Amino acid sequence: MKVVLFCGGYGMRMRDGVSDLPKPMHRVGPRPLIWHVMRYYAHFGHTEFVLCMGYGAEHIKDYFLHYSETASNDFVLHGGRVELLGSDIQDWTITFAHTGLDSPIGERLRRVREHVEGEEMFLANYADVLTDLDLDAMVDDFAASDAVGRLLAVPPQPAFHCVGIGEDDRITAISPLQEMPLWENGGYFVLRPEIFDYLPEGGDLIADACTPLAREGRMTAHRHRGFWQSADTAKERSMLDAAYQAGRRPWMLWENPRIPVPAQS
Repeated sequence: MKVVLFCGGYGMRMRDGVSDLPKPMHRVGPRPLIWHVMRYYAHFGHTEFVLCMGYGAEHIKDYFLHYSETASNDFVLHGGRVELLGSDIQDWTITFAHTGLDSPIGERLRRVREHVEGEEMFLANYADVLTDLDLDAMVDDFAASDAVGRLLAVPPQPAFHCVGIGEDDRITAISPLQEMPLWENGGYFVLRPEIFDYLPEGGDLIADACTPLAREGRMTAHRHRGFWQSADTAKERSMLDAAYQAGRRPWMLWENPRIPVPAQS
């Protein structure tokens, strides 16, 4: 199944005023965010990627054009010749598509329609979110439905507390936001090509496609209370990097030998 990755935004909340890297190219450990997302999909057998590029496209293209397998794989050096003992991307197919500097996500998806033509279903992702989601379960549930789209739904993440207040201003309850019966868009999608019928030129994926589909009862959610972490800001990216350095890497399912790698789809 093909995977569409939205990786062309400016990522202003990630910018440090020094680097011009696009958000998906900021590193967690020795590899950029986008690599972690792609490696996650490859673990489930999905190795055909369509990158919707815009700002900082040259960084993404250069990274993969000059990809170093030795950064994350063991190898033997024989008189200057490298013998890899493992590989990340040799079986990946990556389409690099420039989808505009200022395009909203819906427009980026619309511009790569030809690259998912003929697919019964395809996957899509914001390229800046890591999770330990069982992707097979999400896809299977969607395939068994008549919905046009399915998105990952996760509990609200900020560490704020909701306060219940009575008529006399006395607090009746204090609850962590994550314990409230609320869910937010987790950035992982399974879609059918019919989604393009809802995307106007210059449109937004959520507002212009997912919202009307939800009104029609044709958009479903896959609830997940496991690990999920966005990297929308420099602080969040630093948290993921610190977890990586400490060996806490729940999103790296491919490192766990107890989780089999499915056959490629």
